[in-house]
Amino acid sequence: MKWRTVLLCTLLVALLLPLSSQGAWFGQQAAIMGTRIGVEVWHEDEQTANRAIESVLEEFHRLDQALSPYIETSELYLVNDRASYQPVPISKEFYGLLETSQTYSQLTDGAFDITFASAGHQYDYRKEIKPTDEALDQTRPLINYRHLTLDPDSQSVHFKQTGVRIDLGGIAKGYAVDRGIQLPEQLRIENALISTGGDSRMLGDHRGRPWHIGVQAPRDEKALAAVLPLSGTAISTSGDYERYFEADGVRYHHILSPKTGRSAGELRSVTIIGPNATRTDALSTSVFVLGLKKGMAFINHLKDVEAVIIDSHGQMHTSQGLDHLQQSDTATARPTQ
Repeated sequence: MKWRTVLLCTLLVALLLPLSSQGAWFGQQAAIMGTRIGVEVWHEDEQTANRAIESVLEEFHRLDQALSPYIETSELYLVNDRASYQPVPISKEFYGLLETSQTYSQLTDGAFDITFASAGHQYDYRKEIKPTDEALDQTRPLINYRHLTLDPDSQSVHFKQTGVRIDLGGIAKGYAVDRGIQLPEQLRIENALISTGGDSRMLGDHRGRPWHIGVQAPRDEKALAAVLPLSGTAISTSGDYERYFEADGVRYHHILSPKTGRSAGELRSVTIIGPNATRTDALSTSVFVLGLKKGMAFINHLKDVEAVIIDSHGQMHTSQGLDHLQQSDTATARPTQ
């Protein structure tokens, strides 16, 4: 009888072990917030995985409706329309995001400035339209984060100058990624990745190994400048190849210097690795504006983030914690996952 008991136990273990280790990657993509959103999760239950993915995409849709400068019912659109004339009460979430934006403006001495839209709205990268010098001369003084007055008592925002506009393009997607990654975590999912056009955040690792996240080669869309092994962190890239056009030998792209209202021209891309995507998103934009020397010194001073910077000559530079990273042979692109 003992051998039968041993055999029965062995069969039960053999049946139960595969069940306990079964699982799969589930993923979905969607076009939201003007970019491609990708969500991947690992789970044993397909319904739970799909519920997590759908909740992430729903959150992105919600934030797009609130933070888009183009949707006429969004909070941001209404603020741009009214805040020059009177204080505009806004939601707690939107108020908090404006406070965070102001914090990064102060931290970067104005390199990060959501009022860049005061001049930035004159550019149309699809139609290859740029403002004249005269138009920039008129709107450039409106770019100043100090033009925003935030009143915590009334939870409102007011612009001190007529014509000021804001755009959260340098922080909104990172914030959305941070909001989104909480949703699989709430369902006790331990391994997930949310990625947008330039911002990603990982929950855990890639099932026992790191995620391999590629840094786009700025002048070759089929190649990678580097591949970073990462787990449980966030990464953001700002590049002059995302939205741009060229005219008269000049590349006009969407990362504007708040000082000039023109495209920052010293770098091709900046990648920041850090604790959350709100931070990495804001800092990648900031460092792009600051340039190589000031930007790298700034990152090395912060301690909780790392940077990969590609300059105007295509040379890659890394922060102190990534000194070991070597530039990839961009002729042989590798998959990012």
